Amino acid sequence: MEVADGLRSVVPVRDSKVPYGPALCFEAASWAAFIGELKAAHHRP
Repeated sequence: MEVADGLRSVVPVRDSKVPYGPALCFEAASWAAFIGELKAAHHRP
């Protein structure tokens, strides 16, 4: 998985094995919430 950075309102995500394939675009706030939940789940017992 490859995540592009540097864009203000969207976060494009694509399969790094298919670099010319499609990308999914998430709103930046939604992506931040998703990553926050992943980090929080990692720290739960």
